Amino acid sequence: MDIRILALAAALPLAACAAGEAPAETAPPSPPAEAVCNADAVQSLIGQTATADVGAQLLKGSGARTLRWVPPRTAVTMDFRPDRLTASYDDALKIERVSCG
Repeated sequence: MDIRILALAAALPLAACAAGEAPAETAPPSPPAEAVCNADAVQSLIGQTATADVGAQLLKGSGARTLRWVPPRTAVTMDFRPDRLTASYDDALKIERVSCG
């Protein structure tokens, strides 16, 4: 009896998938507008202390959607994201470099 209940429990999710109607065909969503990162606009912040306030200035000034802080001696991925600003800082939390991607 336990085997039949187990078999029924395993078959119910499959039956639910088969009984459902096929989804209506829809157009794929349009890609979001790309944020353009302009690191040149925030080069003046190099040498500043890496803080949340400076991070907000970096985002606003560069037009980037995201900010990636890079601590010293840290490996980062090499994937390119045109909407991301990367800010590297030293042991004293001083920003050394800002770049897009």
